[in-house]
Amino acid sequence: MTNVKTAQYNNPIVLQRADPWVYKHTDGYYYFTGSVPGYQKIEVRRAKSLNELELAESAFVWKAHPDGPLSSLIWAPEIHFVQGKWYIYFAAAGYNYPVNGIFQHRMFVIECADENPLTGEWVEKGQVKTAQESFSLDATVFQLQDKLYYVWAQKEPAIPGNSNLYLSEMENPWTLKGKQLLLSIPEYDWEKIGFLVNEGPAVIVRNGKVFITYSASATDGNYCMGLLWADENSDLLDGYSWSKAKEPVFKSAPDNGQYGPGHNSFTVSEDGEEDILVYHARPYTEMDGDPLDNPDRHARAQVFTWDENGFPVFGEPVK
Repeated sequence: MTNVKTAQYNNPIVLQRADPWVYKHTDGYYYFTGSVPGYQKIEVRRAKSLNELELAESAFVWKAHPDGPLSSLIWAPEIHFVQGKWYIYFAAAGYNYPVNGIFQHRMFVIECADENPLTGEWVEKGQVKTAQESFSLDATVFQLQDKLYYVWAQKEPAIPGNSNLYLSEMENPWTLKGKQLLLSIPEYDWEKIGFLVNEGPAVIVRNGKVFITYSASATDGNYCMGLLWADENSDLLDGYSWSKAKEPVFKSAPDNGQYGPGHNSFTVSEDGEEDILVYHARPYTEMDGDPLDNPDRHARAQVFTWDENGFPVFGEPVK
């Protein structure tokens, strides 16, 4: 079934915020966070509409430590409301350079029990420990049938490339438990341009299925989105429950002047009637130096629809 597109957004909705995460809470506010240029702070802002986020009230709720494992390259924060409290998941490193070509990030969590996360006190809950100590980042969480799940990207020394996707159930919002499933590796050509990357997962449950989008390839104009899915009543920790699209589901649109779309999140329109894809993209392809150091990945939003089989139809990045 295809919805009628009605919601219109002033793209970009937030300038110079890569890895945009939007969560619409029960209080009617959209809560927004994303990677802040310089990668030393976590910012949260909120507004009653997506178009108001650029000039919305905001606060820096956490700053990098002077030294140690939480001192550098604060990447891709996500704000979630889980079990009655606010949580922000993010990646941090001890230094701002790669070792043997690989960054050294680990995943961390902070918690806020106050009603307003912009003014409340945030407490560090520590590192989210996985089965092995290696480069890891881009964690997201979702709840399904009274279980809390964690999806993230991590380097596996035995698998070529920069990062794969993994899935685990959680004991609590900062601790994993039980089996950790290798969910996806970069295997198709479009996932391996520049770097072999699966990262930035985001989850949406619709039409009896759990869908996970993710981003692949280098963070330049080759960056694009892939799709995984499973039946919502299946054993999500069984690898055979999952399927993977063989082609990207969202990629650069040169005719619209948007390049390298990815690292998305999902929300709903102001009236709650339409599903919204939030993502970052660049308005050009040529740049000097490392694309990661360039701040011009802007947060964008657009309505997407669903096909007759209940799968998302993202279209292409709008002008």
